[in-house]
Amino acid sequence: MLRMDQVHVIRHKVILEGVSIREVSRQMGVSRNTVRKYLQASEPARQESKTRRKPVLEKVSPRIDELLEEWRGRTTLKQRITGSRIHRQLIEEGYDVGITTVREYLREKRRQKQEVYIPLVYFPGECAQVDFFEVTVEEAGELRKAWKFLMRLMYSGKDFVWLYDRCDQLSFLDGHVRAFQFFKGVARRIIYDNLTAAVKKRVKLRIELTDRFLALSSHYLFEPCFARPGEGHDKGGVESRGKGIRLQHLTPIPRGETLTGIAESILEEVEAFSARRVDCDGKSVTDRFAEEQKQLRALPEKPFDVREVVLSSASKQALVRIDAADYSVPSHWARLPVTMYIGVTDIRLSCCGEHITVEKVKRGKRKVQYRHYLAELARKPQAVRQVIPTLLEELGEPYNRLWKLLAESYGERDGARVMAKVLGAVKDHGQEAVSQALLTALEEGRVDLLALRSRIQEPQGPQQVEVPKSLSTYRIESGCIADYDTLLGGRL
Repeated sequence: MLRMDQVHVIRHKVILEGVSIREVSRQMGVSRNTVRKYLQASEPARQESKTRRKPVLEKVSPRIDELLEEWRGRTTLKQRITGSRIHRQLIEEGYDVGITTVREYLREKRRQKQEVYIPLVYFPGECAQVDFFEVTVEEAGELRKAWKFLMRLMYSGKDFVWLYDRCDQLSFLDGHVRAFQFFKGVARRIIYDNLTAAVKKRVKLRIELTDRFLALSSHYLFEPCFARPGEGHDKGGVESRGKGIRLQHLTPIPRGETLTGIAESILEEVEAFSARRVDCDGKSVTDRFAEEQKQLRALPEKPFDVREVVLSSASKQALVRIDAADYSVPSHWARLPVTMYIGVTDIRLSCCGEHITVEKVKRGKRKVQYRHYLAELARKPQAVRQVIPTLLEELGEPYNRLWKLLAESYGERDGARVMAKVLGAVKDHGQEAVSQALLTALEEGRVDLLALRSRIQEPQGPQQVEVPKSLSTYRIESGCIADYDTLLGGRL
């Protein structure tokens, strides 16, 4: 087919200049029929030729289909059926066919099997998509793997992104709670992969949800929808956006002292970038989100509590084990049942009406706070010597200064005995009272126990306790022995 500039020259020479068709054909190097065709129309319509019979293909195509069916269960992704292998088999069986014919037939079969995608329309507040992505970050100077949670509102294109240590159910649920608080509302439908954090079992179209995810969807009243197994493009919006965020906002590798700090900076960057993204109608993501937010389902009064409740018990060392990591608890909890409320970054422990919160550590690690063992350390000076560096990090000043003076004055062995008594005082009177007494004693240059004991402030009698207004009018009188005589009717 000629270019339009060549067509213009042909028509100009023949129609305006009067040059013969033969001469134009010679000058332009084209056939006279071509010249006549472009004289009739400057853009002649392409004439489709009639479909020709393919006798060779009609003969071999049934055998190709048979081979594909026979070899279907004897292939892998890397050891797959190719046109060359099919062609070789046909030649060995005596068929006279070219390799191009085989390849074209296989190409057409693949084309017919390929899925046709439907252009979808999203309405405000109707749909969101969720996925996890593996990323790399630099935390405190060390490269490590993390997981990026992404929830995307499909109408406005508003994104919520957060980073987690693990791709587990706890992080999955926490990401939802954070996203809903960020959007200040909930989409009516949310689309997922068939991830184990949400799906307990799937048999064809029947899906059984995990208990915790079912509780989350019931709390926020959204409809969970799931893509077909192995068909990630069913939620292509979040898939493509997740890759885009990784390239636009996590390249080069983000740095920070903590994973939470890195997540906050990435979310701020994504939020600032969304204000500059404009669609074909001239609306930014921020403008469309303002429209969509009005259609989101309202948040419940209280957010969903994502903490996982686990029943355990403290060991004889006053340790509890969670996810292959050990955590210390107050020593008087030893050998008692402990209820653990496991969060994403911390764990709340409860026993006998007492509660403590500890930060989570990595699997296989141990987090011991020696202030939990003050009663035992007060009776075991040798143990004090063993753990004194870590204990001093927890207590801080003036205990660092005290230990230095004790070690210099009495030596570490005898100094540990004095330090054990000081720790006993901390347990009995509280760290604040002992710290004040220590400061006063150290200013005088005395490190003996007598100087410490004389300066510890004892509690000053009963103290007033604030009570609710509804109970403030009640007066409780002190008991009297004569009242008991009256109640007993004078019988002793």
